Amino acid sequence: MKSIKPILLLTIFFLCLQKGFGQSAAELHTTARTFMQQGDYANAVLVLNRATQLAPQNIEISKDLAMGYYLQRDNNKALEVIKPLLDREDADDQCYQIAGNIYQQLDLSKECDKLYRKGIKRFPESGPLYNELGVLLFDQKDISAITQWEKGIEVDPNYSKNYYNACKYYNSITNKVWSILYGEIFVNMEPLNARAPEIKTILLESYKKLFTDTEIAKDSKDNLFAIAFIETMNKQSSVAASGINPESITMIRTRFILDWFQDNAAKFPFQLFDLQKQLLQDGIFDAYNQWIFGSVQNLAAYQNWTVTHSTDYNDFNRFQKGRIFKLPAAQYYRY
Repeated sequence: MKSIKPILLLTIFFLCLQKGFGQSAAELHTTARTFMQQGDYANAVLVLNRATQLAPQNIEISKDLAMGYYLQRDNNKALEVIKPLLDREDADDQCYQIAGNIYQQLDLSKECDKLYRKGIKRFPESGPLYNELGVLLFDQKDISAITQWEKGIEVDPNYSKNYYNACKYYNSITNKVWSILYGEIFVNMEPLNARAPEIKTILLESYKKLFTDTEIAKDSKDNLFAIAFIETMNKQSSVAASGINPESITMIRTRFILDWFQDNAAKFPFQLFDLQKQLLQDGIFDAYNQWIFGSVQNLAAYQNWTVTHSTDYNDFNRFQKGRIFKLPAAQYYRY
């Protein structure tokens, strides 16, 4: 009986091995992605290599294999996999993103810059590539980074990372108009993103400065949309004079929306303001402003508000869960 057990175990092992080799490339790819999600990159690479042998022309498998090597910091093998993909007719902008990540990990910034620009030339409407090039330039203290993020917003308005980076950039200078607009767009596109609280804080601070910093108006003098925004906001300066908090911001922004749709909406249609108008009409604009500003100004006070205004809070939560915020391509005003 003792001699049977090792034989049985060996048989099971070979059956499992045979089953693994009997899987299709698609099945192996699915298995590898599960390993990737679990952070088991070694096993992911092992399985992806097998999948590549079965389907050598499958670009999605090859991209994941390059990413697997990259995440293992085996950059030479990662480049060996990704480089041939860049010249293929079925290559996409993600191929260039992956290659750029590898170059950056190798600290080859010049090569990375050339790569992103080549990718943008091939995929001129790729928000991710404009974002990556902007980050690369900004890390080199090149302020032309904002040009890349702005172009990404213009051509690919529903890619959120360009708004995030542009918001932070404008917050670092005097132009709070665009840190406000881009920041609020970002938190609506990515409400559960770990960076959302950071941007909500920027929004709160930007509103405080909007009514006190005279340089903001000067910085926006050549942009008709920004001028209209500032002039409409300035009508509420008396409310702002009592201090900026979630309650006063709600009042300011409520009056702003009423004035904007009376005077400017036809000339400057803007999905963000359409959203605010809808929230106002649905009776949950206060909850929305508490979610943005109250949650970062005073978390304990915000949590107390959610209890004392549970109906509004629950109505807003239901609204949040049932929507995806998107911007039309024709609503770019930062010229």
